[in-house]
Amino acid sequence: MERFVEQALLYDFYGELLTDNQKQVFEDVILNDYSLTEVAEEKGISRQGVHDLIKRTNKLLLEYEEKLHLVEKFLHIKEKVHHIHAVAEQAEEIEKAILIQQIQAISNEILEEL
Repeated sequence: MERFVEQALLYDFYGELLTDNQKQVFEDVILNDYSLTEVAEEKGISRQGVHDLIKRTNKLLLEYEEKLHLVEKFLHIKEKVHHIHAVAEQAEEIEKAILIQQIQAISNEILEEL
């Protein structure tokens, strides 16, 4: 997974567990693409301080994911939903009974994971 997408997903799922300062700096640097220098000047801290805060925040977000696996589950369910759509698009080529069985099987897998 592309690093930015991974960071954005982790932040979407676990961002509320961060302090206000961690959230603001992470959003500015990662999501809004501000430079470390810009954020450092705005916050009145060193560029190295911003870098260290981003590094610690990334580590913290990854630790949350290692424990809770919410992003992993989300991506897995998203994949299954795409599979449902692909099966539904084949509806004209497949008998309805077979299509219904496939959709039910995929739906059951999703429900079991939740």
